[in-house]
Amino acid sequence: MQGKIKKIISGKGFGFITTEESDKDIFFHKSNLKESDIDNLVEDTIVEFELQDGTKGKEAVNVTVIR
Repeated sequence: MQGKIKKIISGKGFGFITTEESDKDIFFHKSNLKESDIDNLVEDTIVEFELQDGTKGKEAVNVTVIR
């Protein structure tokens, strides 16, 4: 699945991804980033990821920067 980084809260180590397929933003944790660091991400970066059930709903895992 693909989406864009909508918001990053780097001090807390997480952020949110927006997609065309969902009305809700998708949570991601910095531990689920592949080959990237949360401090290097910027809003509107396009990412690819997988969805997984988290403690508070769906969350993005295996997040990879596309561009």
